[in-house]
Formats: sequence, structure tokens, C-alpha cells
Amino acid sequence: MKDLKHLIYFENLLQQANNELIAEAKKKGGIAVAYTCENVPEPLLNLGKCFSIRLSAPQTGSMDIATYYMTNLLCEPSRALLERAIEGGYNFADCVITPDGCTMINRCVENMELLKTMGQGNDKFFHEYMEIAFKDKPADYDLSVLQCTNHILKPLHENYGVDISDKAIRKAVEKHNKMVKVIRDIGEFRKGDKPRITGYEFHVLCLATYVCPADLIMKKLEETLEELKTREPDEKDWRCKILLVGSEVDDSSFIKLIEDNGAMVCCDRFCFGSYPGRTEIVLNDEEDALTQVCRHYIQNCQCPRMMNQEKVYSRKQYVADLADEYNVDGIIYQQVKFCDPWAYERMLGSSMLIHDYGYPVLSIDRPYNASSSAGQLRTRVQAFVESIEIKKIQRGGTK
Repeated sequence: MKDLKHLIYFENLLQQANNELIAEAKKKGGIAVAYTCENVPEPLLNLGKCFSIRLSAPQTGSMDIATYYMTNLLCEPSRALLERAIEGGYNFADCVITPDGCTMINRCVENMELLKTMGQGNDKFFHEYMEIAFKDKPADYDLSVLQCTNHILKPLHENYGVDISDKAIRKAVEKHNKMVKVIRDIGEFRKGDKPRITGYEFHVLCLATYVCPADLIMKKLEETLEELKTREPDEKDWRCKILLVGSEVDDSSFIKLIEDNGAMVCCDRFCFGSYPGRTEIVLNDEEDALTQVCRHYIQNCQCPRMMNQEKVYSRKQYVADLADEYNVDGIIYQQVKFCDPWAYERMLGSSMLIHDYGYPVLSIDRPYNASSSAGQLRTRVQAFVESIEIKKIQRGGTK
């Protein structure tokens, strides 16, 4: 296929945590609100002049200093983020908001605060730690409203004078939905036997919506959507189509590795992916916007920290429904090394998707930076793709 016009531009934005668009937004008076977990209601971080930036650590190499503070038993993302913070990679942040999504990320941000890695010269800088729900019940919606009020809205208003009114929240949701619609419409071109965008290309675009000020990339996202409407797909057939499930994927080279072996990543269900992270928030006029936003995030949450039985089993059904919608041949269930919540979820989920839903599943744990273990990952993906092809032959070419 012809190269996407803006792909290199987006790839370059992902090469460093403090990218050029963050600097541009700050120069215009923007307030950089850093966060670390998909459970934080994103529109609440984009009120007024605020813009949300999900912390990531591209091009991660050594994590020796972070390991000294956190031990090598904690997950690689938490150590990679702390290492980058110590290096000064997040000096752009005007505040950091962290939910108790897991103890490892909490430990990471606590070390950032103790070591004073951010906020130098900014007397308004603050750290906030949120409690978030474990279940999907009415009481959990109330908890979320209270936590978002005390740890997001009030601190932003008191320190930076941010408008936190119902009207302001509705406006932020409207902007959020506009971005969500564009990225979901782009993702639709992954469907079919002749997709017009690869999984790698889509991941680059989707990841950019989390780590860049959304306002500054919207025009190029919209241009890419228009470009895809007339883009001629490749004539070659992919060996199989894959649904990628699990913890966050900050390294696009991991998806490229999969696709270099002939497996098209036509759908994603992982932290900070398009499912469920890029879902429209529908508001009514009867309730306040904050309550509706909080309820939306809890009801749509697919995080393994949600412990009620309905959520535990519905997460597997959610994956199976996506696999059916995108007509995939197999599922890769992945987890970053030492991520405890996703380790348990991967074990149960991969087993259920094989035995209860009949999908071939490759279950792997991987490093945060995929290039550090590219050879082993490539071998496992190659074997998985070949096993799917053998099953296709045995079944006469049908799934």
C-alpha cells in the first residue's frame, strides 16, 4: 500500500515522552496533566486549557536506577516510567494524577514524588492519588464521583483556576467524543479481507491520541481518515488475522513484529488501545455530567482489577465478541513481564477462549521494550501462525 501521508510524523512523536506537541501546547499556556492508568476519566483531564498526557517510556533501555528503588520483581512499565522520570523525561508535567489501578504503578509514582523528579520551579505542581472501584455497582459510581472531585477537579481548580463546571465537563466530553469517532472510524478500515490500514499503522495513530495533546493532532487524524477512504489495499493475502489482547502496548515494534510474520493485527483489546479506551461517552440532560462520565468508565472498564463475577466473565465474552466481529483466526493474549493483574487474567482468559469459545490462543509474557527479546517473540509468533494455517488446511480453509 502507498505510505500514509502523516505516518512518519506520528512515528516521530512517539520517539520521546516529551514530544514537540507537548512543548507547543505548553507554550500556548496549556496545563499538562500527566496520568498513568486507563481507569482515570480522560475528559476530566482535558478541561479548559488542560491537556492529558499518559506517561510512557519509549526507547527504554537500562532500568538499573529504577530497579534499585523498586526491585526487579516489579513490572517493567513501572520501572521504565520511574527511570524516565529520574532522567528528567517528564519535566513538562504540571501535575500527576494516579489511581490505585495496581500497587506497582502506585509505588512508581510515590518514588517519583519522593525523589522530586518533577515540578521544579512550579509551586502549583501537585501529585494526587485516587481510589478507584473494584466492582460495577451504584455505590462504586458514587465513590468514583467523590474521588474525581477530590483528586482531579478540586486540585485543578485550586491550583490552576480551571473551570470545573458541568458545562465545562460537557464541552470536554464533546471534544473527547470527536477524537474517539475519528480513531474508531480509522480502525474500521482494518476489517475485511483487504484492510486499508495495518495494525501497526493504526497502533501508531491510536497511541498518539494518548501521549499527545489531542487538539494538535486532530487535523492530521482527520486527513488520514479521508486518505484511507481512497487508499488502495495490498493485493497480497495475510496468512491470518489476529486479535491482540492484554496489558498496555507502548512499543509499536511489537505489533510490527507480529505482522512481519504474516499475521494481521486487525483488532486490539489492551490498556490504552481503541477497545475499550476509545469509546464514545453518551450524556443525557437529566443528570450531571460528572456522574455520567464516572459511570461510563466503570461500566465500560475491561481492566482485570474489576473483581465482581459479572465483570470477570464478561471480559472473556467481550474478547470473544470482538474476535467474532473482526472474524479473526486467532488471539494473542499478552502481558508485560511481572504485571500481576494481567498475569492472572491471561491464564484464565486464554484457557476460556480456547476451551469455551474455540479460538486458537497464543499466551505470552513479554518485555516492555519488545526489541530486547525480539528473537524469542518472533519464534513464538511464527509457530502460532503456522499452527493456525495447519488448522485451516485441516478444516478445509474455514475458521
